[in-house]
Amino acid sequence: MKIHIGNIIEQTLRRQGRSPSWLARQLCCHRTNVYNIFKRESIDTMLLQRISKALDTDFFRLYVNDSEEG
Repeated sequence: MKIHIGNIIEQTLRRQGRSPSWLARQLCCHRTNVYNIFKRESIDTMLLQRISKALDTDFFRLYVNDSEEG
């Protein structure tokens, strides 16, 4: 199964009722960087850790579950 992490991050953010501006403030970056994250199919692990903490969601589990199924 192919994981598009950017889409999943965006869906999680929206589901929580938060804005890209909010996430940008949490990550100490510009809002346009957040929109660029939404477009990514893959992501640096340190950035994913920061996003996971900000959204209180373990995005790493997506990769663990995917590798166990394959």
